[in-house]
Amino acid sequence: MLEEKIMNDYKDAMKARDTLKSSVLSFLRADMINVATNKKKAKLDDSEVVVVIKKQIKQRQDSIEQFTKGNRLEMAEKEKKEAEILKTYLPPELSVDQIKKVIEEAVAATGAQGIKDMGKVMKEVSAKIAGQADGKLVSDLVRAKLGV
Repeated sequence: MLEEKIMNDYKDAMKARDTLKSSVLSFLRADMINVATNKKKAKLDDSEVVVVIKKQIKQRQDSIEQFTKGNRLEMAEKEKKEAEILKTYLPPELSVDQIKKVIEEAVAATGAQGIKDMGKVMKEVSAKIAGQADGKLVSDLVRAKLGV
């Protein structure tokens, strides 16, 4: 479903001659096709598309950092606009309170006692909030909950 929305938005951007959006979606489409080919699938499911989008956003963020360091602010600004376009296709992020609630439930479900059980808790939390929160933030919150 998300893949179809991206394809339709790409067509609309091409018709509207929106060069920025059409180029961003073109790269995203190519990346999705590569991932689907590697997985020997005709279409990706939504969670797989979200992974591809997050990868592209991370690449843009790395580029923004490099362009900013190199004092190429016009290029950094272009990358920021591209990242914003990609972010519109991601599911809404969970708030910190919502993430903490999921962590509480995961700790209770796994019976985690300390940091040695972090892997179990992370696996449980990741399954519940896939694509809806930054992995580093989740990891830090789990670590804090387990007392490190």
